[in-house]
This record gives sequence, C-alpha cells and structure tokens, in this order.
Amino acid sequence: MRTYDFSPLWRSTIGFDRLFDLAEAAQRAGEDNYPPYNIERLADDRYQISLAVAGFSPDEISVTAEQNVVTIEGHKPEKVEREFLYRGISTRSFKRQYSLADHVVVKGATFDNGLLRIELVREIPEAMTPRRIAISGAPAGNVQQLEARAA
Repeated sequence: MRTYDFSPLWRSTIGFDRLFDLAEAAQRAGEDNYPPYNIERLADDRYQISLAVAGFSPDEISVTAEQNVVTIEGHKPEKVEREFLYRGISTRSFKRQYSLADHVVVKGATFDNGLLRIELVREIPEAMTPRRIAISGAPAGNVQQLEARAA
C-alpha cells in the first residue's frame, strides 16, 4: 500500500485538520478485514453497515456512537473445553471504527442470523436547511413616476 506525505498540505492549509486526520487514519487502518462488512446506501440520506459476526451473540458485541465515529467491538470469552482439529470460524476479538460525516447519526442496530446491521441517517438540523427569505420593498403607493413616455 502506498503512503502519502501530507506535510506540504499542512503547511499551506487552514481548517482542514479533520480531513487530513481521516486520510491518515485510513492509511493506518491496514489490511485487517475481520469481520467482513458491507456499507450500503439505502436512500439519499440513509445508510447501513452490515457486519458478518458468525459465532458471536448480541451480548458479546457492543456498538458505541460518539461525535462522528461509530465503534463496533466484539469480545468472545475463550472456552478451553473444546479441542479443535481445524478452526475455520474465527471468533477473535475485534474493534472496527467508522468515521461518519457531519449530521449522520446511528438510528439503531439489529442482530439477525449472524449479521449485525447498523442503521445510519443523515439528519440536517432545521437551522441549516435552506429556507426562502421574503423580500420586502416600498409599498406601491409611495412610488412616483418621474416621466411618462408613450410607447
């Protein structure tokens, strides 16, 4: 994987700290693909993250949302009573973090058939939505016609 040096951009930009932090975090994320996941756009302002967490139960998984990050953690207690000849189903502990855009919030999470689904919605505050501004002007009675020309 390539790594990029953002230091020239740090020297010549102001206010883009969060963007560069996200880019650097994406570089550091590496190639850890456990557990496998999908990110879907369900509508213009609705998204869903699906994680394949086979072998985990809902009480062994935690979903935390704070500021612009959602974190999913899974902890499986080790049981020594079984002896595996081959172990193809991984049940190792994991921690996945997803950075969210401004105003994207977690609406809920469901667990069904080994899939954890996290519903996300972009909720733009009413103060930030576009609104039409009425234009006020002088009443028509105060307008005087200076010249009248016949067409």
